[in-house]
Amino acid sequence: MHGTIDGFSYGMVTPLVGYVMACLGSALGLRCTVRSLRTDRARKPGWLALGAASIGCGIWTMHFIAMLGFQVRETSISYDASLTFLSLLVAVVVVGIGIFIVGYLGTRPAPLLLAGLLTGLGVAGMHYLGMAAMRMGGEVLYDPVVVTLSVVIAVVAATAALWAAVSIRGFLASLGASVVMGVAVTGMHYTGMAAVSVRVDQAAHTMGGSSLLNVLPMLVGPLVFLVLAAGVVMFDPLLIMGEDEPVRRSHRKSGAAPSRIDIGDIGVGGTSGTWTSGTWTPGTWTPETGTARDGAYATASRPDHRNA
Repeated sequence: MHGTIDGFSYGMVTPLVGYVMACLGSALGLRCTVRSLRTDRARKPGWLALGAASIGCGIWTMHFIAMLGFQVRETSISYDASLTFLSLLVAVVVVGIGIFIVGYLGTRPAPLLLAGLLTGLGVAGMHYLGMAAMRMGGEVLYDPVVVTLSVVIAVVAATAALWAAVSIRGFLASLGASVVMGVAVTGMHYTGMAAVSVRVDQAAHTMGGSSLLNVLPMLVGPLVFLVLAAGVVMFDPLLIMGEDEPVRRSHRKSGAAPSRIDIGDIGVGGTSGTWTSGTWTPGTWTPETGTARDGAYATASRPDHRNA
């Protein structure tokens, strides 16, 4: 007999919490990847690895928090611990492969598409490996068309995420990108879940129950890691201040764009002048007093008029 599936047994609580965790992992991964682009070559692998682990843990945590709300009314559900942790390892490794490819080779079409394909297939593999870890009194079946759609979503989402990881600059821009990535990851998960049907074994028929106590202990490790990763990011001044691109120190305080002065416009024989509202006003330097009239800020002379 076909089982009665309820993917939202806790209402919208599990989808929303799962989405928040996907956004958190994505945000940390993006910020760590940005940091790797600003550091020396020796420290770059460390930041890329931290970013990959953050995204991988965020995706995996989102998956299993969402699975807390998955029930089959005719049978109880538990999870095989070894397959569950293997799915976590797969998530971290495949995201790491993609992050390192674009981190070192950039977002040129060929490396970006390769990294997106490998990472997307790996994320989809993590999802279905996690589903294979389910233990129940029945058989899980899949609609191949919907499965294919979920894999396509995973590849597209992974490609966009990898591009954003090395292209997005600024703290607010990274937050916006992580929100979009969270939507993509959550959408991929629930698309994959829409492909699921369950054929219940009548001989092993039992009343359905929550998998809460079975799943929660496995979530502790990744959640602690995400908290520690967030602490690393929070205590890195470069990331918190959002200084993702080099800014000329001379213009940081004023925020004004640099003005260019042609040395030929600073008069012969030591004339000088001022910039006022973008307009050059000549002044005259007087050797007797060593001062400049008309409020001049600088003096200069052409090379052919220098004193021997």
